[in-house]
Amino acid sequence: MTNQDLQKLVSEISMASFGRPFKHQAVFNGRLQSTGGRYHLVDHHIDINPRILSEFGRAALEGTIKHELCHYHLHLAGQTGKHNTTVFKQLLRQVGGLRYSPIKPQRRQTTKYLYECVGCGQQYPRQRRINLAKYRCGRCHHRLVLK
Repeated sequence: MTNQDLQKLVSEISMASFGRPFKHQAVFNGRLQSTGGRYHLVDHHIDINPRILSEFGRAALEGTIKHELCHYHLHLAGQTGKHNTTVFKQLLRQVGGLRYSPIKPQRRQTTKYLYECVGCGQQYPRQRRINLAKYRCGRCHHRLVLK
């Protein structure tokens, strides 16, 4: 699906579900990591994560579009489009949009360096490198080595 196809789909869903036209731009944004879509308050355009379509199918894509269109239409009507308001929840339920994104955030590996004590074998997982001449084991005070 291209950006032109997405633009057409968003316009069709807006007219069918909300009865109002979508007058701004909708594009795929591959830089989105853990969210399904994003509505921009300043210029009113919508970004959609392409992983929604490729991993979860067209139904999830339409649910995500409806979610972002709820933000869009509420904001243009002068109301707040926050997730926790009852107006947003009611509108989302009424049009059948997704409340949460099906994309699970990817866990990054947090420990890059593993240091081990020469004396007692105590291990120290760290995110940053440490100066081995300066630091010692907290338990037995022997030197540390990078594993």
